[in-house]
Order: sequence, then structure tokens, then C-alpha cells
Amino acid sequence: MLGAACAPLPALLRKAAARGAACKLRAQVSSSFATGPRQHDGTFYEFRTYTVKPDKMKSFLELTSKNIHLRTAHSKMVGYWTLELGGLNKVFHIWKYDSFAERTAVRTALTKDQEWQEKYMSQMLPLLVKQENEITYLVPWCELGSPPKDGVYELVTFQMKPGGPAIWGQSFRGAINAHIKTGYTKLIGVFHTEYGLLNRVHALWWNEDPDSRAAGRHYAHEDPRVVAAVRESVQFLESQQNWLLLPTAFSPLK
Repeated sequence: MLGAACAPLPALLRKAAARGAACKLRAQVSSSFATGPRQHDGTFYEFRTYTVKPDKMKSFLELTSKNIHLRTAHSKMVGYWTLELGGLNKVFHIWKYDSFAERTAVRTALTKDQEWQEKYMSQMLPLLVKQENEITYLVPWCELGSPPKDGVYELVTFQMKPGGPAIWGQSFRGAINAHIKTGYTKLIGVFHTEYGLLNRVHALWWNEDPDSRAAGRHYAHEDPRVVAAVRESVQFLESQQNWLLLPTAFSPLK
């Protein structure tokens, strides 16, 4: 028999329904204030930028070309470039990992790889001024692309206002899509920084050559679709940086 203090069954059901509605509302509010879409898998990309001593770039590239196979035996290299415009005496490379556990295992294996250490690291490090890295994810609405043929690349880095993709993601995506629709350039990937300077997005583009890129940009600036999309997204932008990248002979992305 139910005690006198127990509520009638209909009242209990009404309370349970109310609690369920409250939980759903909290979930919706939490989702709306999330910093961005969750990643569907653990795959990430490490961006590495090395500044080379001005008189050592030729030696650095020759040494790397000769020994890079020792490094790619451990994990996948997406691309390797030298900076032509936007920076001097720099190389930029991207490495793909399926998990942080894989990266840890790779880094451990590299420290134990005597051939890599002796033939490359011991000779390479004295050629550098500094090393920088970032951990990035492809944004959920973008897959890693490939170029139709050999060309040049442009890495456009956007420093967005704090708040994450929940704040500026839709406008940013609109601006990217507007540029894609012009047809003058091909998108390789859009990457969102996870470790490094936050609220930073990198867009990697392919062009046939620097002149076709310049002509395409001039055309895009007169396209009303691009102008409207940029005006919408620029309100969330703090700064922007462009690099013109030339693929090395040993880069998978040419």
C-alpha cells in the first residue's frame, strides 16, 4: 500500500515529464553555446613551421630531401612547402595523425631511430632559428582535397574573435563557399586550431600559378556574392595573414 506521503501516480508522471523537458531545454541551451561542432573522429593535422638561417636554406632542403624517407616511414606527411611570399627563410609542413596516442608513439619511435637522429636531426637542428607547431582539425564540413595538377598554394590564416565557430562559423563558411563558386581556385582544406593560438582558422588553397591566383582574386573582388559574404564574415575577423607556398620536390601535395 502506498504511504500517505507518496504523490498520486498522475502527479509523478507530470513531474517526470517536466524534468525531461527541463533536461532537453538545458541540452539545447548547452548546444547553442558550444564553441563549435564536435569532431566525428580523432584524426588531426600537425602544422610545423621552421625558420631556417638565411644562408642555410639550400643546405636544409638538400638534407631534408635526402633523408625525408626516414621520417615518412613513421607517419603520413600531407605536404611540405617553402614560403615564397608572406615570410622569408621558412618551411611549412603538415603531418596527419589518427590519434594523440599515435603521435606519441611516433615521436617516441623517432627518438629511438638512430639513423634518423644521426643522418638528419643532428645535422638539421644547427641550421634552424626556431620551430613552431600547431594541432589542427579539419572543420566538419570540409574534407581534405587534392590538386588537379602541379601548382602553388596559398595558406590564408584568419584570427577570429573569441567565441569559436558557434559565433562566426556560419559566416566564415559562407565566405569560403563564395570563393569556391568563383572557380578561380581550389580548396584543399579548412583547419581549425586546437592547440596553439585559439580561434584561428587556416584555409589552404591551390592555384595553377601566382598570376592566375592574382587574376582570380581581382575577379572575385568584383563578384557580388563574394563581396556580400566577406562583408558578413569580416565583422568576426581580428586579423588575416597570407602565405604563398611552393611545394618541394618531395611534397605529396604538388
